[in-house]
Amino acid sequence: MDTPATLLTTNRKALTINLDDSKYGTFAEIGAGQEVARVFFQAGGAAGTIAKSMSAYDMTFSDAIYGKAPRYVSRERLVTMLDHEHELLVRRLGENRGATTKFFVFADTVAAKSFKGGNDCHGWMGIRFQAAPGDVIASEVVLHVRMWDKDNLRQQEAIGIVGTNLIYAAFYYRDDLEKFIASLADNLGSDRIEVDMLKFSGPAFAHVDNRLMSLHLVSHGLTNAVMFGPGGEVLQPSEVLYKKAILVERGSFRPVTHVNVDMLNCASAQFLQEPAVQGKDMIVLMEITMNNLLAGGTLDSDDFLSRVDMLGDIGCTVLISNYSEYYRLTSYFRRYTKEMIGVAMGINNLLEIFNERYYEHLEGGILENFGRLFRNSVRLYIYPMQRGAYDRYLDGGHHAPTAPGAEGTAPRVHAIGASPFAQEVLITARNVQVAPNLRSLYEHLQENRYLECIIGFNRDILNIFSRDVLERIRADDARWETMVPAPVVAAIKKRGLFGYGAAQGGSAPAPAPIPSTLP
Repeated sequence: MDTPATLLTTNRKALTINLDDSKYGTFAEIGAGQEVARVFFQAGGAAGTIAKSMSAYDMTFSDAIYGKAPRYVSRERLVTMLDHEHELLVRRLGENRGATTKFFVFADTVAAKSFKGGNDCHGWMGIRFQAAPGDVIASEVVLHVRMWDKDNLRQQEAIGIVGTNLIYAAFYYRDDLEKFIASLADNLGSDRIEVDMLKFSGPAFAHVDNRLMSLHLVSHGLTNAVMFGPGGEVLQPSEVLYKKAILVERGSFRPVTHVNVDMLNCASAQFLQEPAVQGKDMIVLMEITMNNLLAGGTLDSDDFLSRVDMLGDIGCTVLISNYSEYYRLTSYFRRYTKEMIGVAMGINNLLEIFNERYYEHLEGGILENFGRLFRNSVRLYIYPMQRGAYDRYLDGGHHAPTAPGAEGTAPRVHAIGASPFAQEVLITARNVQVAPNLRSLYEHLQENRYLECIIGFNRDILNIFSRDVLERIRADDARWETMVPAPVVAAIKKRGLFGYGAAQGGSAPAPAPIPSTLP
């Protein structure tokens, strides 16, 4: 990656392309003006690169050129622009220049800060290009960008820069896609723009897995969250979450167990009964944090794809986020919806939320955390835990609530293993112990229904934990198959996920689709 000393300026990137006679194309920009084309004109030598530059501000003119659209700042509008301009470019210039020229079309449709303000400042942009002269099938990169500058001129400048970065990367960074992604923020920084969706397609990117590319957006700080559909397709969060009630379950999902599914099914049943949810569109998400993906110290691409594949196989929409704290996650959802938000979690996650050390960076500490978390109709649905597992969790060095008169010790009903009934006792949101100084706060949250016990759960599966399943898979212990849903068993076996077959020296078979839905 370029160092600060060698980082190319936006002007230099545009000039480099302008001086390359083999590249020739069209710039089509609607909404926020011809900001990207302006960069190329100002760099000099644009006649060597720009066949046509156009902007259709008026909706009637835009519709006359590209056809009617329900939304003008949308992926659908961008695709029609790329289709129309690329076909026109090749048809008009292919005979004269096609043998020596790599044609391209850059397009964007952007809503920058309006004169009145209050609008959503975002846009779609993409480039369709020939990797070699005469290519019949073009390659393409499409992305969605948000602008965080407070004034219109700065947002327009940011669009010009990120668009130039995209065009330059498409031509010169195709062999290093991590560099491609990181370079989108060159001369800008993530404090001015966010790229929350990115998709590569076409022959030049035949080897690319767009899920990994989206993950790199998060790891390089270009966005804090990316989303995948049940089929593994990359989704644009605002399109999925807009005006919907949202239920989310956070987990490691290595692999998905009966407990994960039961927790989500039970929480969904209760969430749907909420008066604020009835009659509303709803989306259910399984979320994995980057902290979880990096738990081993480095990002394991195969492990990441295994989890996304498996969640997709049981019909789940997956969110990967960089939001360690739950209040940041719910604040993210509030960008897109005013409807109710539900969060399903286990006792261990609940205890972590009440760990004050996680909020030392907030001026208001844990009170500020809860003020942000429960703002605007948010409810936590708490899944129970067996007493023995709860004790092991506390003995493992995790947050231990203090019992009255006993410094630094957690209350015990039974010593671990002292009684066969220890496993029978359940820890729920009603009887879990928090630190003495937080008990009044906890009672307040309970009384006002910010915390709800999950009901209707399957008591027989509470002894299942993902880490135990994972160990059994790697040890070729067939008992793991009873601990996960049938579609997950099929997915793990067919795709050789999580080390399945490794104990016998087997190799994973080729991936195969597994049609299924969430039980």
